Amino acid sequence: MVKQPEVSIITVNYNGFHDTCELIESIKRYVTLRYELIVVDNASHKNEAELIKQKYPWVLAIRNEKNLGFAGGNNVGIRASHGKYIFFLNNDTLIKDDSLWFLIDSIESNPKIGAVSPKIKYASSPGIIQYAGYTPFSPITLRNETIGLGQDDQGQYDIAGVTAYLHGAAIMMKREVVKQIGLMPEIYFLYYEELDWCEKMKNSGFECFYEPRCSMYHKESQSTGTNTPLRAFYMTRNRLLFTYRNRNGVSKYLSITYQTVIVLLKNVLLAFIKKRPDLAKAHVSGFFHFIILKNKNS
Repeated sequence: MVKQPEVSIITVNYNGFHDTCELIESIKRYVTLRYELIVVDNASHKNEAELIKQKYPWVLAIRNEKNLGFAGGNNVGIRASHGKYIFFLNNDTLIKDDSLWFLIDSIESNPKIGAVSPKIKYASSPGIIQYAGYTPFSPITLRNETIGLGQDDQGQYDIAGVTAYLHGAAIMMKREVVKQIGLMPEIYFLYYEELDWCEKMKNSGFECFYEPRCSMYHKESQSTGTNTPLRAFYMTRNRLLFTYRNRNGVSKYLSITYQTVIVLLKNVLLAFIKKRPDLAKAHVSGFFHFIILKNKNS
């Protein structure tokens, strides 16, 4: 009889065959936990699920006929998974040691902990921190800080603890928590979905946790780029959507007004100054798509 995997590792692939293969190789080399690996191909131009099956027959590779977005792809993986724990891992990340079990240790240490993210560092500069937790969003401006961002890792963030939000590049969660709070919200398609999920976890009585004994290495925005119209569109639309879904009363409308009058205008002006009318158009388009979006709370 095949034993149930302890951890289901789920990664979403979109035209990222090379990165996904590098991730698979790193998992195969370092992870000693009993795991299953699920790759969800979000309608890449080539059938990369089939290519992965040919190269790694032991990997469960699933092909979506259309791009379901980050949340939709992960939700396909959840439905196909069997592990007690579910580990959502970006396909542009790498594992460099056998420290995954520390995440399980954290989750099991306190029933209030709903999910945990490891310390995340840059794959290109493995001594530099990308994530060591998040501070809370301010009520109106929706500003916060990524703890440790850009700093040399000298052990200054090696104390585990509660954090305001998890990092979408690497999140481990108990299956029971997923069952209780529901699947990842697919309305976002790209960006902010994991933050919304964190809010739902906290509203259900769970805590988000940061565990520095485990580290992941992130290549950062390999699939969408760092300054593209696609990113500008979804960041604008989804920041407003997150505000709408997670703020109440006067603060909701003050925050939406701030995002529109201050943030949107600033981003459009900066795009024109940088001679990027495509980015300006994407920001404006993101705003109008938020306005006409139906069932914003679904």
